[in-house]
Amino acid sequence: MNWNMLTRQVHRWLSIAFTVTVIANFVSMGFGEPPLWVVYSPLPPLFLLLFSGLYLFALPYTRRSGRGTRG
Repeated sequence: MNWNMLTRQVHRWLSIAFTVTVIANFVSMGFGEPPLWVVYSPLPPLFLLLFSGLYLFALPYTRRSGRGTRG
């Protein structure tokens, strides 16, 4: 498994973790004032999603083609 595929897999699992923490946040708000650790629990996966998403976004622009240069 190469670095790009590993990053994609981690990004997918982070998105699942982020979704679960957001759902848990809304469910806990339904029962009253949630503790702060529940309110801030979506932030770590969100920041990791930001970094992995930016890396994946930049991949096509930084990949070198084997056909040579244009111009």
